[in-house]
Amino acid sequence: MTSLHRRRLTKRQRIITGSGLGVGALVLGALASGLTMSTASAATWPSPNGSEGVSATKSISGTVDGGMKRYYGTGDLGGDGQDEGQDPIFKLADGATLKNVIIGAPAADGIHCSGSCTLQNVWWEDVGEDAATFRGSGETYTVSGGGARKAADKIFQFNGGGTLNISNFAGQDFKTFVRSCGNCSTQYKRTISVSNTEITAPGSVIGGINTNYGDSLTLRGITIVGDSSKKIVPCQKYIGNDDGDEPTKNGSGPDGTYCKYSTSDITYR
Repeated sequence: MTSLHRRRLTKRQRIITGSGLGVGALVLGALASGLTMSTASAATWPSPNGSEGVSATKSISGTVDGGMKRYYGTGDLGGDGQDEGQDPIFKLADGATLKNVIIGAPAADGIHCSGSCTLQNVWWEDVGEDAATFRGSGETYTVSGGGARKAADKIFQFNGGGTLNISNFAGQDFKTFVRSCGNCSTQYKRTISVSNTEITAPGSVIGGINTNYGDSLTLRGITIVGDSSKKIVPCQKYIGNDDGDEPTKNGSGPDGTYCKYSTSDITYR
């Protein structure tokens, strides 16, 4: 999978067992009951209802409810590095929905969406290569609820074209929260929206987009925790390419066209 700013890391200690780790996240009960939620507010991450090792990618079609079981990689999916081209724990067919799942560690390349997909109340305890990668040419991808932490690089990788909507989510300890691919061999216009989401430092960038392909990032109801110096960049603009080179930065900050937010859309605490 072509991606941006990939780096090789030494092996990091992964946590496969244990629960009740207090970090910024969503209120699980509200999600489960289908209530409308406000911005995430330092709730407790969900406890798994059992665990299952996954040695080969699970293919998902239709709607699958994981019942809050934890899934983690074993065998060929048991790596914990940042190498390119890793297989995912779950691969969703076009139109599939995966909900109420915890992905433990090792997490391999998390989840791949082949086309339009919905991820509802999915939690990544320790992100592997990426938490989720979105492919296709002009689909709509939805992430509703859940959280992800300990991403050495990106949480969400947007390689396909279309629209990605992320809401009521919690991201903690990452480099980039969501990135429109900066150097994929096939490039698209990508529209990204992040709303009612809690971002907890350390982190570098909330959203990275390519202005030369007409990308846009909309931020609404964002809470940033533990970044009193405001070092996390809400929206980083790049000049993307299709030949694998590292993209160049093209400024940052709201402009009404590519980076769509105002100071009132972001709260620091």
